Amino acid sequence: MKQTLLIVDDESGIVDTMKAYFSPRYEVLTARSGLEAVQKAEKQPDLILLDINMPGMDGLTVCRTIREHVACPILFLTARVESADQIVGFQAGADDYIVKPFDLDQLSARVAAHLRRERRRNRSSAVRFFGDCAVDYSARTVTVRGEAVPLSRREFDILELLSLNGGQVFDRERIYEAVWGIDGEGSSATVMEHIRKIRAKLARYTLHSYIETVWGCGYKWNG
Repeated sequence: MKQTLLIVDDESGIVDTMKAYFSPRYEVLTARSGLEAVQKAEKQPDLILLDINMPGMDGLTVCRTIREHVACPILFLTARVESADQIVGFQAGADDYIVKPFDLDQLSARVAAHLRRERRRNRSSAVRFFGDCAVDYSARTVTVRGEAVPLSRREFDILELLSLNGGQVFDRERIYEAVWGIDGEGSSATVMEHIRKIRAKLARYTLHSYIETVWGCGYKWNG
């Protein structure tokens, strides 16, 4: 699926030129006023190219208005950049400045760099590291020093529950309800067997005991 750019400028020629240039690689939304930009931002684009000097609602106002509601990079387009202007822009929520006139190939490289950074940030937010162990919650994988630990779906569900709540103690009944649901047809004793298997699989790759038994209470993650 293509990523989406929102191009905002009150000069139709600039908007049309950038749309024609970027359309082969991205889905392109356009706006020719600040008010229209705020409305189009509701579509949650992956990156916004935003002209500062527009009549009515200017780019700084647009940025301040939408910044709390969109997390994507916002790149200001401007004819000139003074240090004071940059400070104001960054305080408003901008991520970068593009000075007009700009080379489209250089602009494209800057856009691609910001999008790559966002992909890395979003991907890393789905991964947690516990010593030599990495848990990727999006891919539902566990690796120890780069070696994949083969877990079943239920085993990963249990590890996910414990590792996302490090230090919190879960008794067998609570784990069973969280993983199998209250209508599950097994029993909480099933949890013990699954945890035994998880521990055995992790033990092939590390001496560290990631799932700790709290006697009389249950289990907790020992990251």
